[in-house]
Amino acid sequence: MRKTVIIISILGLLILSGLYAKRKFYDPKHRVENAKKEVSRLADNNEIKNGDLIFQTSLSGQSKAIQLATKSKYSHCGIIYSDNGQFYVFEAVQPVKTTPLDKWIARGENGHYVIKRLKNADQVLTAETLQKMKREGEKFKGKNYDLTFEWSDEKIYCSELIWKVYQRATGIEIGKLEKLSDFDLTHEAVKKKMRERYGDKIPMDEAVVSPAAIYESDLLTTVKSN
Repeated sequence: MRKTVIIISILGLLILSGLYAKRKFYDPKHRVENAKKEVSRLADNNEIKNGDLIFQTSLSGQSKAIQLATKSKYSHCGIIYSDNGQFYVFEAVQPVKTTPLDKWIARGENGHYVIKRLKNADQVLTAETLQKMKREGEKFKGKNYDLTFEWSDEKIYCSELIWKVYQRATGIEIGKLEKLSDFDLTHEAVKKKMRERYGDKIPMDEAVVSPAAIYESDLLTTVKSN
């Protein structure tokens, strides 16, 4: 009888520990708390600057298709800005907006992110240029997310936002422009998303810049990867 009680007690403790671990590691509030500490460390160590680019694996419904089509781990990206000591990510979601950096980090898969920077950022990203970038970005703020990845300014997606803000404010093109036909569209998950978005009329010649193209640009250097 005593042995049974001990076993039941141990099992109860294991279940409670499991529930605590699940709450601790998967609770959104806990993820944001961790991200807040992470952002404080980044700021204290001078590891983030205005104009840096940040990448993550999104948990959105289309993330897996983007990863498969572009053969990249990363499916979402944005531009980091600071304002009165607080850091934000300017991003194209629904709609285009600024998001506190800690919330942005917590929203990604496992809180993982990579920060990249122009190799010659100290020369290029002057205070005047950063203001110009922000003015260019304001033209997109509030616009709808572009589900069909068209190369127009009516709607916009994440890597397109980065490319256009940088190109229009600095003249620098970060990431190679490609066509839809350049991506791997053979996986069933990709085909399904393509059918949802385009039906039978897929614009294979549409100009596209992917998060992978931005991430892999030779103009950038990695400054932080958690």
